Amino acid sequence: MRCLMVLLLVLRVHGGVVMAAEVLRPRGVPLSKSSFYDPTRDFNCLDGSGSVPFTYVNDDYCDCQDGSDEPGTAACPNGFFHCTNSGHMPLTLPSSRVNDGVCDCCDTSDEYASGVNCVDVCREMGRAAREEAARQKEEMARGYHLRQEMVEDGKKRKKEAEAKIEELRKEKEEAEAIKTDKEEAKKIVEEPEKEALEQYRVVEEERKATEETEKKFKEEEEAREAFQHLDNDGDGVLTLQELRSRQTFDTNRDGQVTEEEARFYLGQEDTMGLETFLTSGWAMMRPVYLLDRRMFTPPSSTPTPDIPEELAPPPPMYDEEEEGEEEDAEDYDPEDGKDEDDVRREEEEEEEEPKYDEVTQRLVDAANEARQEFDEADRRVRDLTRELKSLEEAQGKDYGYQEEFRALEGQCFEFSDREYIYRLCPFDKAIQKPKSGHGETRLGQWGDWTGPENNKYSRQLYSNGQACWNGPTRSADIHISCGTEGRITGVSEPNRCEYVFLFTSPAACTSPEDSREEEEEEEDVTGEADRHTEL
Repeated sequence: MRCLMVLLLVLRVHGGVVMAAEVLRPRGVPLSKSSFYDPTRDFNCLDGSGSVPFTYVNDDYCDCQDGSDEPGTAACPNGFFHCTNSGHMPLTLPSSRVNDGVCDCCDTSDEYASGVNCVDVCREMGRAAREEAARQKEEMARGYHLRQEMVEDGKKRKKEAEAKIEELRKEKEEAEAIKTDKEEAKKIVEEPEKEALEQYRVVEEERKATEETEKKFKEEEEAREAFQHLDNDGDGVLTLQELRSRQTFDTNRDGQVTEEEARFYLGQEDTMGLETFLTSGWAMMRPVYLLDRRMFTPPSSTPTPDIPEELAPPPPMYDEEEEGEEEDAEDYDPEDGKDEDDVRREEEEEEEEPKYDEVTQRLVDAANEARQEFDEADRRVRDLTRELKSLEEAQGKDYGYQEEFRALEGQCFEFSDREYIYRLCPFDKAIQKPKSGHGETRLGQWGDWTGPENNKYSRQLYSNGQACWNGPTRSADIHISCGTEGRITGVSEPNRCEYVFLFTSPAACTSPEDSREEEEEEEDVTGEADRHTEL
């Protein structure tokens, strides 16, 4: 079908209406390309691949490689059809949708020969779109007003933070000076303390050495006395016969000391001299020797001899527990509710000598006080350093061109779906918590702004979250758009362990004047009053 369209263009100028001259163009051609379709000369394919008589345009046969000769038919698979949609937004469709029985253009221009009963609904759709645009414009205006408040708040916070940083730097400088003074004072009092404690240590070591010597001497005297007691003939040698004559060594309490029992205590020898007795024999014999005499209480430092099972003594005939209870009963004083052990412990505590002599104790107390004062001064410096570092790091963050996003720091926003609760804390972290169960998963820590060059502050990246099982570390990509409140409107996971948050905030709203040109362009487009007339 050979046809041409006639367009009557309406332009709005300063609130008035100017009637433009009719512009002839074939069906499916946008106004911007009408100059290429001049019926007075041959048509040149838009890709430059050739030219055809103008009568070939829209003849339902594809002559140009780019399909530009068939803008109003479905003849070319790579062609496009332009819906003027007067009263609404224009639309460009693949030419395969022309006359396919489906009404794609609201002005019904794509179904001119299909026989489908399409209804022109462009004016209704345009009105609804304009109402929605007006609503969005009003919301954007409210959001922009709130943004201005956030800008003022952000600038105020920045100024306050700068003042606080300056204040903290002065406080830190003063605290470091105090710390230095306290450290010098500590060194001064620690020197005499160190000398006194060194002298005390020498004296204490000498005292302990003396006590150890006295203890060893006493133990040796005890051993010599036991040796003399066991050496019946006084010849300085213990024999099997002498040990067998002592019921002490009847370890299995069968009424006799066997040669095997005696030889065990003699180190599997027939005899034992005094020197061997003192070095090893007494350690073997002492427990049973003193136990038999009811004098032995095994000390924790005295090793228990490894007595063969067949030589092990039976339990004592008397009831030690009952005897202990009787002794406890004898010691108990019903008048004051204390037994002798309690009284003895209290007396020992009262009589306990101080750890150091009076002079040394004064030096230790002075050094301890100086150390405590230094520790407090050092802790003050560390606290100020930590607080200052936190503020300086915050000041180094990018809060937008006019500090408009600074007000979001310190806030957190949540979004729930069927399984999880998502939390976004701007400039800090993004996390995920299961609705059933405990714990949380860190999706990422604050990283940087990642929006395009012309809209940098439209996206944030939170990276280095917890690693996925056999996968990468989690991350969260935050898409920010204009809204009258800070709110997460949706969360998805388009790729494994990569999350997308949709977030609205007044901080992302732009001035109504910034979008005026775009709106005027839309009005010009929707204000077209095309009138197609077949020639």
